[in-house]
Amino acid sequence: MQILTEPKTIDELRIIAKNIFENLVKAVVDVRRGMIAIDAEMHADLEAYLIENGSTQSDLWGINLLPFESEDGFLEFDSMINIRPSQNNRSRTVEDAALQERIAEIVSRWIQK
Repeated sequence: MQILTEPKTIDELRIIAKNIFENLVKAVVDVRRGMIAIDAEMHADLEAYLIENGSTQSDLWGINLLPFESEDGFLEFDSMINIRPSQNNRSRTVEDAALQERIAEIVSRWIQK
């Protein structure tokens, strides 16, 4: 697990992907702090790691990065940690379009395509 401190390239993500899932890298984005943690078997582990490092759970959203996919299929807003009725998100998908846009902006700052 790592909290990104410098941008990663697609080629670096492809190497990370092969270590666990072959085709994807799990990530959790802190939308308030503009941070990303990557490289774990479970989003919940990344969520806990970010909380240990000063994040607040309500700011954290799970995503998958698919470095072998085209631009359109690179980012997937799917994680069990996203199910939170208290924040009006009742599914694994990040349902709010503005929040998806914020997450995509953060990802674009940290991942060089």
